[in-house]
Amino acid sequence: MSTAIVTGQPVPGSSLESDLRALGFEVLTAFDAADTGNLLAAVPADRRVAVVDARFVGHLHALRLGLTDPRFPLAAIPGAVTAQPAGRQALSRALARETSGGGTDLAVDGLVTALDADVHRPELGSLVAAVPADPQARNEARQAVAAVDDEAVRLKSAVKSRDGFFTTFFISPYSRYIARWCARRGLTPNQVTTASLLTALIAASCAATGTRAGFVAAGVLLICSFVLDCTDGQLARYSLQYSTLGAWLDATFDRAKEYAYYAGLALGAARGGDDVWALALGAMILQTCRHVVDFSFNEANHDATANTSPTAALSDKLDSVGWTVWVRRMIVLPIGERWALIAVLTAATTPRITFYVLLIGCAFAATYTTAGRVLRSLTRKARRTDRAAQALADLADNGPLAGLASRTRRAPLGSPLLLALAGVAVLTVSLFSGVTWAPVVGAFLYAVASGRALAAPLKGALDWLVPPLFRAAEYGTVLVLASKAGVNGALPAAFGLVAAVAYHHYDTVYRIRGNAGAPPAWLVRAIGGQEGRTLLVTVLAALLTAAQFKAALTVLAVAVAGLVLVESIRFWVSAGAPAVHDEGEPA
Repeated sequence: MSTAIVTGQPVPGSSLESDLRALGFEVLTAFDAADTGNLLAAVPADRRVAVVDARFVGHLHALRLGLTDPRFPLAAIPGAVTAQPAGRQALSRALARETSGGGTDLAVDGLVTALDADVHRPELGSLVAAVPADPQARNEARQAVAAVDDEAVRLKSAVKSRDGFFTTFFISPYSRYIARWCARRGLTPNQVTTASLLTALIAASCAATGTRAGFVAAGVLLICSFVLDCTDGQLARYSLQYSTLGAWLDATFDRAKEYAYYAGLALGAARGGDDVWALALGAMILQTCRHVVDFSFNEANHDATANTSPTAALSDKLDSVGWTVWVRRMIVLPIGERWALIAVLTAATTPRITFYVLLIGCAFAATYTTAGRVLRSLTRKARRTDRAAQALADLADNGPLAGLASRTRRAPLGSPLLLALAGVAVLTVSLFSGVTWAPVVGAFLYAVASGRALAAPLKGALDWLVPPLFRAAEYGTVLVLASKAGVNGALPAAFGLVAAVAYHHYDTVYRIRGNAGAPPAWLVRAIGGQEGRTLLVTVLAALLTAAQFKAALTVLAVAVAGLVLVESIRFWVSAGAPAVHDEGEPA
């Protein structure tokens, strides 16, 4: 339970104490600074504590935003400050400084100013939070509170400020009310997230039947899953039920749902005599590489200084023209538009047509976004930091073989991007050469090039393209060799392997976003790194028969999935895992 210390003389007619109790606080009263200090010291160290001015006038939701958000150790609004256990010492030190002069009155806003740590101050917008100095000001503040419906503000703020066209106009207008319904019945965002996953898996199962009724049901259920996917985030924002586990579930389940649905479509097509596993795997590879482009670019420019890109200035200018904003958000095919497209095509056409349209749309979106980011990178004058270079190196996912190549004493032979491009080009040519052992030689040279590419920090203007190139090389190698095997089941096994490795790469992204660094080195070594897995797959393809190669891919997929899932779950359910909540546009 949390504790709120209301300091100062009580104000007749104030609803402050009842509001704090409604938010789950035990309310204690302190009449002066000394009382406040004594009560603060008596609150158990593992509790959240808030100090609130007794004269506070404001909306209940303003107090909720300022005092109950679990993501921040210290938070404040006018007249109120809160500290979670991690911020208790800073609050105690600030209180000691404020009372060292011997005064009896305690100004809560002065206490906030005295804090020697970062304090989160939520955006209140039209919500009122004030400490009136006299009866007239208090009356005006109460009138301002009455003039604004804080429940309407709370409901509106549950929706992301930036979202896709389909989500904004076809989902959020009613999903926010579903979120409120869930909140009033005590449901948690994690429960809604799980329901979304189960709905998507049922949709995939319906698609796997291969019947028209199954395809129609799959399309409807996929949209239902997306509604729940929007609802879980809106519920988290509506009720401030943020958690580390919830952030991880939300981030990973989206990919699990989409890629499971691809597999369901491929199974359904197979029942009708059409083999589209190569298309399903290609769609997953393209979508994952698109995301890596997004992640790499954002990490490369996360803390870049002196951003003077005219391309970015043009983009900002276009954002000031309303209709261009929505057009640009739709053509990148974010999750809302993408899932709506998949659902409609599933219900109305065939899995093959669905994948063809999806591949064309995603390829266009990837070309558009990547070209724009390349132009921004070439036209901006920025100095990238060591943190950005390390994040890109972690996203590269190099293993032991590349590590050996990077530790040679020779100076780098060229820019990291050119070395990566050269390695990918050699690998690509070898895969299509028709010579049995050529892919092995190409993969070995690619491994060397991967190591040399990371021999120097990735601080070049376009070095953020290195991780996406590595993803395309590894996943593409698996796709090509499984297709060339020509045996039934090789492509589904390849799909499973790429899905397991992709999970590892998404897990890496969200750890970096939470400033927790990459997965542990032992895990990267155990699963070989991207260049090690690429070389291993080429060796297996050269040594084994087609049937044996299929079995080897299956075993490799299970082994990688087991290792990365166990370590990922261990990390994200641990107390030290970061709470990562993406408030930007969904991918």
